[in-house]
Amino acid sequence: MPVRLAAATLLGLEALGILALAGWQTVALIGGDTDSAVSSIALIVLTVIGAVAVAGFAVATARDVSAGRSGGIVTQLLILSVAIGAITGEWAAPFVALLIALPAIVGLVLLFLAVRGAVPRRRDADTDA
Repeated sequence: MPVRLAAATLLGLEALGILALAGWQTVALIGGDTDSAVSSIALIVLTVIGAVAVAGFAVATARDVSAGRSGGIVTQLLILSVAIGAITGEWAAPFVALLIALPAIVGLVLLFLAVRGAVPRRRDADTDA
């Protein structure tokens, strides 16, 4: 399996995870566990948009499109920033931070390898002569 397909698969799984988060937010809204219904609906819409974007990055990465890999790298960096936030602060949760960070680190490595694999090979100077 080429590295880009592994990276695309991980991005697809992350998109599903983001959709699951939107589902959790919807359950909280329906259950009345929110302070503002309008803000909750806006957050759900933005979460779904984010999931669609990450799914688009997954499809583009599978098709070997540079923009998909770039968007995937940005996504992994954003996920890592959430992990850093989970490890700091008053309600720090190191185990949760680790669970968030591990897939992002794997995703970054896979996406960097996919970028490297997409670069065309240089011809030696000897063959040009």
